[in-house]
Amino acid sequence: MKFNNFITRISFVLLFVSFIINPVFSLESEPQEHKKSDKEVHQAEHSGQHDVLAGHEESSHPTQTATHESNEESKGFDPGSFIFDHIGDGYGWHILTWNEKHITVPLPVILYSKNVGLVSFMSNKLGHGHSDIEKKGAMFRLALDGEFENKVVEVDAQGNYIRPFDISITKNVASLFFGVIILLFVFLGIAKRYKDKPDSAPKGLQSLLEPIILFIRDDVAKPSIGERYNAFMPYLLTLFFFIWFNNILGLIPIIPGGANLTGNIAVTGVLAFFTFVITTAIGNKQYWSHIFNMPGVPWWLKFPIPLMPLVEFFGVITKPVILMVRLFANITAGHIIALGFLSLIFIFGDMKPALGFAVAPLSIFFEIFMSLLELLVTFIQAYVFTFLSALFFGMAIEEHH
Repeated sequence: MKFNNFITRISFVLLFVSFIINPVFSLESEPQEHKKSDKEVHQAEHSGQHDVLAGHEESSHPTQTATHESNEESKGFDPGSFIFDHIGDGYGWHILTWNEKHITVPLPVILYSKNVGLVSFMSNKLGHGHSDIEKKGAMFRLALDGEFENKVVEVDAQGNYIRPFDISITKNVASLFFGVIILLFVFLGIAKRYKDKPDSAPKGLQSLLEPIILFIRDDVAKPSIGERYNAFMPYLLTLFFFIWFNNILGLIPIIPGGANLTGNIAVTGVLAFFTFVITTAIGNKQYWSHIFNMPGVPWWLKFPIPLMPLVEFFGVITKPVILMVRLFANITAGHIIALGFLSLIFIFGDMKPALGFAVAPLSIFFEIFMSLLELLVTFIQAYVFTFLSALFFGMAIEEHH
């Protein structure tokens, strides 16, 4: 019972910590400086702006805007930007573009500057990189290119870009909160029904999710962990349904879906880190002995050069890394392939409008096919991540026979 309580508590502590560290890792946060590019300096001089602070209200943004828009028109459709804009994170939740106007749900931008301290504003004030925000005497903007492309930066008196500490509520962070709200709403309701009517037949969501819960218990936790499986069930169920629900949300093209949360390596890295911490914390004597003094291995592979212990210790580190990369790569790849098929319409349409219309039915067919395939992948990837986590737990507490 004490072991069960320990695992349950450490699981919930780790999940709580995720709400703190996920926003921090979702965007770069280290303060850095960046000199403006020659192009930006030339545009600033061309518009008569030689002193950023003295004449910031008459900035070079109109010139930058015109240049940026003319470049977009000359380039035509850019499939790379189209795809990575959709699978990447952002300060606002873009819905659609209509008549060259971006319809976006603004989100809070929260920054900590070394010069002026904590500042916050809504992302729509950035004007998609064509407007500056003055807060507490400092200027902030969304960088359109360079080292800090698509990141909010502070502009100093010399025109240098300084990257403040960024804890903004980005699209992925907002999606994370929404996913957690769904989890709480669904499972608190199911738990209440089990508590109030333990002997009644399941109904609604309870009847839908109960077979999946039993599947995780009987086909994942029990075979992988053994008799002490019950201590890990809260974590394994939370892990599985968190990944599965957010995978499905990523396939929904309209808000509150469409965010590529489980295709963000920071998120998958945090989930893998949780599994690593729990595995390390519960490892018994046999587990660590197998790593540092593997039985049955010749002594000359252990001394004087600890070859096998190093290999085994490296395996301890690579296991969570593999978990992180597998989920990130599979979810991101699915989105890229689906968006790639959709991009074919506009690529051929740029060549000749008739070609775009001719390719459209085939592209839409493959887009629908990939979306249906991704529905299966959403479940498989949640299952694989949960199964491997349970397998690692079982290896850590396995008793020597």
